[in-house]
Amino acid sequence: MVDEHILEKYLRSLLSGDRISCRLVIEDVLKNGVPAHQVYLDIIWPIMVEIERLYREGRIDSAQEAFASRINRTLVNQLQNKLPRKPEKQKKVVICTADNEQAELGGQMLTDLFESDGWETRFLGGSVCTDDILAFIHTYSPDILLLYGMNGSDAPGIRRLIDRIREINAWPAMRIMLSGGVFGRAEGLWEEIGADLYAPDPQQAVQLANMDRATAPVPQKTIKQKIKNTARQTASAANC
Repeated sequence: MVDEHILEKYLRSLLSGDRISCRLVIEDVLKNGVPAHQVYLDIIWPIMVEIERLYREGRIDSAQEAFASRINRTLVNQLQNKLPRKPEKQKKVVICTADNEQAELGGQMLTDLFESDGWETRFLGGSVCTDDILAFIHTYSPDILLLYGMNGSDAPGIRRLIDRIREINAWPAMRIMLSGGVFGRAEGLWEEIGADLYAPDPQQAVQLANMDRATAPVPQKTIKQKIKNTARQTASAANC
């Protein structure tokens, strides 16, 4: 694990927009033997989540949130080539995000870490409409569709997307994973909305994706509970 004072220094540098200081923090950590994938997991990811929380709570302004996200993304771009490369696994993942910079940064990091683990990846970002997502997975046939960083206002659309996928039933082997955003704040919403898996962080996302259906955790809500609770939780998510 990275020392707390390093995280604090990195966060201060991000919030002041000091690109040079941020880069020096990461370079020092790498020189001290921390591998690039741990920099992703132990520094950039938790700080990204903290920035999202601070902005949501009104403790930082939009300028701070914007340049923090851009500095993080620049450093992720530089670190990507330092990640290890495991042998190819003949597995595919498609990653979509909410349409904002923080979510797209998270999606990019998830994509990099899946690719490092040997997966074939496609990162669609946050600007692709539902019909185009459906068309792409029809031709690409992924093992996992991962939706990251969705807001409360996105939840009804995610529910409709999942319902469409279930109705079409053209990809019965594909599992739908949710991560971050409102699904990390509204306990059990990922189950209510019909997903197969939920991962709170990228490490668990990769671990869960590598499990087969027989060993992976499954949603615990019954059909009766889903019918009773889905409308209530989806409506309340819009206020999160």
